[in-house]
Order: sequence, then structure tokens, then C-alpha cells
Amino acid sequence: MQFLGSFLPVWIVMFPMVMTVVIYYVEQRSEKMRNALAVATSVVTFLSVLALYPGVMAGKIIEFELFQILPNLAVSFRVDILSFSLALLSSFIWMLVAIYSIDYMCKEHGCNRYYPVLIITLASCMGIFMAGDLFTLFVFFEMMSLISYVLVVHEETIEALRAGYKYLIMTIIGGLALFFGIIITFELGGSVSLSNPVPLISEPSTLAFFAFISFLIGFGMKAGMFPLHVWLPDAHPVAPSPASALLSGIMLKTGAYGLLRVIFHVYGIEFMQETGWTVILAVVAVITILLGSAVAITQDNLKRRLAYSSVGQMGYILLGISILNERALMGNIFHIFSHAFMKSTLFLAAGAIILKTGKKNIKDLGGIGRQMPFTMFAFTLAALSMIGIPPFNGFLSKWTLSLGAMDAGVPFYVLILLISSLLNGLYYLPIIIAAFFGEEQGEGHKHEFVKINEAPYKMLIPIAILAVSCLLFGLLPSNLPFDLSRVAAEYLLRGGF
Repeated sequence: MQFLGSFLPVWIVMFPMVMTVVIYYVEQRSEKMRNALAVATSVVTFLSVLALYPGVMAGKIIEFELFQILPNLAVSFRVDILSFSLALLSSFIWMLVAIYSIDYMCKEHGCNRYYPVLIITLASCMGIFMAGDLFTLFVFFEMMSLISYVLVVHEETIEALRAGYKYLIMTIIGGLALFFGIIITFELGGSVSLSNPVPLISEPSTLAFFAFISFLIGFGMKAGMFPLHVWLPDAHPVAPSPASALLSGIMLKTGAYGLLRVIFHVYGIEFMQETGWTVILAVVAVITILLGSAVAITQDNLKRRLAYSSVGQMGYILLGISILNERALMGNIFHIFSHAFMKSTLFLAAGAIILKTGKKNIKDLGGIGRQMPFTMFAFTLAALSMIGIPPFNGFLSKWTLSLGAMDAGVPFYVLILLISSLLNGLYYLPIIIAAFFGEEQGEGHKHEFVKINEAPYKMLIPIAILAVSCLLFGLLPSNLPFDLSRVAAEYLLRGGF
């Protein structure tokens, strides 16, 4: 593996940080300039990540140490195929959400804090994916978690403040657990660098097990893992819809990313297979899948149903991590891509519906497909993908996960995935059927003319791009996310070095 020194990862993290300050001061003079700078920052960040593609695909690892704090402890950056893949995905969806936010937030209060928080949270996520060591990852992970609290409580309602308080408490618990795990790793391994040629912890011990549980709590909380998911169903519905799309589509994935780094860089695949500690992760993953899917059926609030759906879908990703073979990891990483596209589409479509009609409950959405056909068609594409119907990307990720489970000799996991897909159908299909074939609330005649009432084009274009991606990335023979997932899985199984 070749190593390449480059300042570009630092630029990708620091540029949106600096622009956060610029946007904060500009927005007090010109709202249009503020909006333009927010979008431009997200576009430049995405293009900067994209510029890493040639080097990463050539098999190079890009590293840059900013400064040392203590011996063997530094603030450093490192980009390999896994971090590049998730940074590219995150910056792309962030760019679309920034464009969507212009019209969605134009009549909302608190925009003078929304846009700076949106951009600095982008910087934090880039810092997580490009961290070169666990300490740097921890710093940006905590920054993202604490700052995104502002997005959760943006509406400033009683419900939002309560959800934000629960989110903050869970964030503090997760952060303390994560910090404890990093301290133990430093004590046992003498370093927390992700560039070590061998895993940091090589001998099973009580301390090593405590570190694993601490990492599981810290990253599992952010990933919405049972029983640490309790903040998620409250936070997503009260946040603005573009923030909900990022919370579910991107920020949940930072927890999964952290677990991948822990398993393959801190412990190593042989260690995990010998100790069998991944069984703990597999058990909670199965519970997370079934619980999230089952409870979603009972929810009438649209965004709350989508939030519980995210809990179940993150269970797929956790299950893929626990299987520890190539096809399971491919399916796991590709499902990170798939879920980001699918759930971002669903939350942005839900936001368009709420903006134009004020309807938040599923029981009130009868006939909405005739009022907002474009939005509901995009919602339908993403929902069918979530169910796992071919040829959508959700089917491809579940298929690959199932093959990985069969390779590992655990067909029980395939049964869990099938049951979950059935439950997904039970809570998505009624929404689609009612939207296109149900009667509108208060409508006298079902077939009378209905006025089209779509959202502005700046909201529709991001929704369309994400919805079409759900189909194209499951249908096209040349599939960049799947190719990146395959290369990343092979890289991790080689030891991540």
C-alpha cells in the first residue's frame, strides 16, 4: 500500500469550518448571499472530496499530521477507500440538502443559526471520516453530536426541547463511553493511530472487552442501535426535514463507520473471530432490525414512522459488520450508500408535503399523490427500494448481505432480512396506496379535479436526483457505489492497511 502526503484532507475539513464564520457574518446583511455561500461551500467540499478519487482508486492512502499533542497522540488525517467512500457520499447528499434548504427554510425562523450549524456539521462529518486516529475521530464525533443538537431543537417547541434534552443526555453518555474505550486502547496498544501496520489490541483481556463494550455503546448510540436508539424517534420528527434527512441519511452512518474502524483497526478480524465478541453485535443487530420495523408500523406521524424505519435499517448495517466476510461487508457498505439515498429521499419528500399541505400524519395523506404527484412518485421509488423490491438499490444491498450470511453459514440472518422486508412493506405500502388511490380529507367526490400543488423546483430537483439514484444504483451495470463497496470490503479484510 502506497502512502501519500497531502494537505487536501485538512482543506476538506477546515474550509467549511472557516466558511461557517463567513456565513454567520454575511447572513446578517444578505439572506441571498448567506444561502449562496452555504450551497457554494457544500459544492466546493464535494468537489474537493471528489479530487481524491484518482489517488485513492490507485491504492494510495493519503495522510497528513497536523500537530502532536503528546507522544503517539496527534491530530491527524487519513484517507483510504472506506473514508473516501463515506466522505463522497456525505458531501454529495449535503450539497443536495443545502440546495433543498433554500426554499424549505425561507419562511422558517432561526435561519441565521441554521445555515452556520448546517455547514459546521458538514465539517465535523468530514473530520470523522478523514480522521487519522481515534483521538481526532473522537473530537470531530463529539463536535458533530453536540452541534447537531441545535438542529434537533430548531423549532423551539416543547416537543423539540424535550427531544433535544434526551438527545443531549444520550450524546453525553455515548461520548463518555467512547472516551473510555479510547483511553483503554491507548493504554493497551500504546497508540490510537489508524495507520498502525497491525491492530492496536492483540491480546484478549478484561480491559480489552470493556473497551469493546465502550466502543459499542459510544458508536452504537449514534447508529441508533437497540437499546440506545431511544433518542432517534423523538429527534427526527421535530427537526426541520432537511436536518432529518442528514440525521438519518448521514449522521447515523458515523456510528457504523466508527464500529468498522474499531473492529478492523483496533482489534482485527482474527481477534474478533477468536473471541466471538461479534456475537454481541449480531444479537443487538437482529433485535434492532425487528424492533425498528415492528414499531414503525404503529406510528401515524410520517416522520416518526420514517425514524423507526431508520432504526431497523441501521440494524442491517450492524448485522453486516458482525458477519466478517467479504460479501457481507460489501452488502453492509453498499447499504450505507443505499440507505442514505433512500431515507434522504423520504425525509425530503415528507418535508415537501409538510411545507405545502401542513399534513404530518399518515391518516391525513389520502389523495396526496394527486395533489403532489412528482413528490409522491419520488417517495414511492424510495419506499419500494426500502422494501427491497428489485431492481432498486435496496434489493441489491439486501441480496448481497444475504449472500454474506449464507457464506457464513447463518441462513437465520436471511430469514430476519426477509421478515424485515415484509414489515417494511406493511408500513410503506399503505402510505403509497392511500396517496394515489385514497380520498382526500374533506373531499366530496373522489374523482373531481385536484389542483397540482408541488414544492418549488429547488426542493424538487434534490428529491428527484436522490429518488432516481435509488433506481439507477440498483439497475446500471456500472455502479460506482457498489464498486467502492467491493473495494472497501476487500481493503478491510486485508487488515485495513
